[in-house]
Amino acid sequence: MSTATARRSTTLPASPIRLTAGGIIRSEWIKLRSLRSTIWAYAVILVLQIAIGLLVISFTVNNLDSSRGQAILQSPELATAGATAGVVFAQLVVSVLGVLVISGEYSTGQIRSSFAAVPKRLPVLWAKLAVFGVVTFVVSLVGILLAYAVTYPILANAGHSSNLSDSAVFLPIIGAAGYLALIGMLALGLGAILRSTAGGIAASLGLLLVVPVIFTLIPVDWAHSISDWLPGSVGPAIYQMSTTFEWWQALLIMIGWIAVVFAAAATLIRRRDA
Repeated sequence: MSTATARRSTTLPASPIRLTAGGIIRSEWIKLRSLRSTIWAYAVILVLQIAIGLLVISFTVNNLDSSRGQAILQSPELATAGATAGVVFAQLVVSVLGVLVISGEYSTGQIRSSFAAVPKRLPVLWAKLAVFGVVTFVVSLVGILLAYAVTYPILANAGHSSNLSDSAVFLPIIGAAGYLALIGMLALGLGAILRSTAGGIAASLGLLLVVPVIFTLIPVDWAHSISDWLPGSVGPAIYQMSTTFEWWQALLIMIGWIAVVFAAAATLIRRRDA
């Protein structure tokens, strides 16, 4: 008599993958620095800030009027003007890059893999926002400081005496870098809403350049007031003298713009297919 021994195969349940905020942020950092467009865009930002700063300061020093030139030369605003002169052009590059950071994933389909790994979806959006905002701020700050470093010897030779430790110099430099980061985050939010590179770039650049001009041309007071509250108009008050807003008011308004855009982006990301 034979007995058959049945062997029961047991399979241990796979341990669930534990997603952490740090892991998601690390993933977004890897994706950001692996994009060729990121390297080129940040390089262009650095070059623009240095080159335009040199042009502005060289032209200004060589064309100072003798009657009031000394007063202008001793103004701390002259040093910050050279350091931040390239911001007006750098904001265009930052806007394009902000859109590309997320629209590129939609065009390649990579966003589906990101959402599959993070089913709640929104942590991916917040991680992109945090990583891109911090990196853009750091790169912008480096570019502005480099612009200051290369323009200051020209000012010093002409008799300028302020330095980077002066709050009237250092704070606008921080504000300018913060403005570029905020503009980039706003563009990222528009890219998340539209999911299109062309549409996102058109919307972000239009909001910066075209819409304020349109409202300015409307010959009524309310239109001019609206123009003052648009990102491209209110944002520079963070680092420049403004008769409309204090720097902290401009900062709060910019944060409000970003909050509204990302509230819309978060709602759409949760409701529609990737």
